Amino acid sequence: MGREGEAWKPQKQVSYTVEQLVAVNPYNPDILPDLENYINEQVSSQTYSLDANLCLLRLYQVSWTFLSTQIALTAMPAPDFSLCLFLIPERVQMEEQFKTLIVLSHYLEMGRFRHFWDEAAKHCHVVEAVPGFEQAIQAYAIHVLSLTYQNVPRPVLAEVINIKGLSLDKFLEHQVTNCGWILEGDQGTGQLIVVPRNEFNHPELKKNAADSIPLEHITRIFPILG
Repeated sequence: MGREGEAWKPQKQVSYTVEQLVAVNPYNPDILPDLENYINEQVSSQTYSLDANLCLLRLYQVSWTFLSTQIALTAMPAPDFSLCLFLIPERVQMEEQFKTLIVLSHYLEMGRFRHFWDEAAKHCHVVEAVPGFEQAIQAYAIHVLSLTYQNVPRPVLAEVINIKGLSLDKFLEHQVTNCGWILEGDQGTGQLIVVPRNEFNHPELKKNAADSIPLEHITRIFPILG
């Protein structure tokens, strides 16, 4: 009887993030609207979630697959694009928009950046659909150059990142100030860009496994061998 007079209090509804929904029940079709909205959120905020996009592809493999797969290209050099592609039916991959993405991905994996930019220019919707897409590809191209070359001629850099003229000058100024790049020579085709040293473009910086083993660890082995 005492409980009958108490006011009924509704239970507080618990809200979950998209990542939590994917982690708890990734095969629940009820989370599709949240995943779809999250795609737009990723595009507008220039963020990226592989788990959420793979979950969406598993649940809904028709109209939203293109955008979620396109975002995966910005994660290069991670193999996220291939992971997404495995979840897309072959008949869908044969559609023109997916063929374009597959060709662009191939050019990026092969380091054929001039071909990538030429192909992307033919399909402007690919670059314009995702804010920050072009900048993400440029960052990947710079990553590849920094692992491969010690010095990069200015024309090569301009071709790889698809920036020329005054825009390239401003970009180089930013890289010199913030990323340790060094410019040698006057502005023009003869200018060289010296990228920071790392264990890939300067193999002598790479540590040998033997050099990283403390001496006391080695001496402990001798009694065992004896």
